[in-house]
Amino acid sequence: MDFIEVLQNISSKISKQKDLIQTEEATKNAFVMPFIAALGYDVFDPTEVIPEFTADVGIKKGEKVDYAIKQNGKIIMLFECKCCNGSLDESHASQLYRYFSVTEARIAVLTDGIIYRFYTDIEQPNKMDPKPFMEFNMLDIQESLVIELKRLTKQAFNLEAILTVASELKYTREIKHILNEQLNAPSEEFVKFLAAQVYSGKLTSAVREQFTGITKRAFAQFINERITERLRSVMDEPASSTETTDDNHLDGNQNGMISPANESRIVTTEEELQGYHIVKAIVCAVVDAERISYRDTQSYFGILCDDNNRKPICRLHFNGKQKYIGLMNTEKNEERIPLANLNDIYRLADRLKATAGAYSK
Repeated sequence: MDFIEVLQNISSKISKQKDLIQTEEATKNAFVMPFIAALGYDVFDPTEVIPEFTADVGIKKGEKVDYAIKQNGKIIMLFECKCCNGSLDESHASQLYRYFSVTEARIAVLTDGIIYRFYTDIEQPNKMDPKPFMEFNMLDIQESLVIELKRLTKQAFNLEAILTVASELKYTREIKHILNEQLNAPSEEFVKFLAAQVYSGKLTSAVREQFTGITKRAFAQFINERITERLRSVMDEPASSTETTDDNHLDGNQNGMISPANESRIVTTEEELQGYHIVKAIVCAVVDAERISYRDTQSYFGILCDDNNRKPICRLHFNGKQKYIGLMNTEKNEERIPLANLNDIYRLADRLKATAGAYSK
């Protein structure tokens, strides 16, 4: 059974049972332990999953965090659980915050069995960030986040790879939240900023009120227009007649340059960026993460080494109904492999690392 199918099964049970759960202990048994098991950790092996983990902090003795996950003899994750029918707020992270600094764990999880908030120490070493880098909702499973969650499974756990993408996940999540707030209710500061770019008169309260409505409508129209452009681009794009491409066509022409007309039609999707982060996490085992970059084109999303068009790692063809990943052979010809979902990229890890590794020599 695929990872996402396991999560969906747990989600279905949560939907049916959540109103029956009244205590924290019941939440742990019914929801949290199956989730930890879905990540591949043996909840019945105390050398791997330690319940009621104790780590004395200063003068505080005998406090316990609900679960500590151990791998290769080291603590890698901490779980603090609350009842699913209570509130889950930042104050509940205080116990995790204390334990984070005195254990080896770099990943901490606060959960009520439905919402899982994942923390690390992006802002200050060995000090848990006040805000999570990812929030996963078991009753609203998003495929893009399943990809990120899979990095935390026993089989795929690679701390360096997780920390590589955690920072971008954290700040992308926060910026999206801010943009959503501005879309629904533009703040006075945001309205002033935009008005100052286009209006030379005095910004009176009446003008500011007028620009608040204009800002909201312009924001909504901009998003709708970008969606329309994307749909037109997909509909107008000719079908590819070959499964291989030579090195002279990496960006649609021999110079690797994109014309202004074509560039305006390129929209980088969140799914493409998720695919990029998966590939980056895989190949950073053989090439420094800083050397991995991408270039989006009208036909495909290219992932490169050293931002060099002559060093392709792979291409993502996500514009059609069927998604493909293009892998390069030794002659830099492309072989397109269909993907059922983004998780399939992990199956190709050895080939991706072989391609990227060739550029490290």
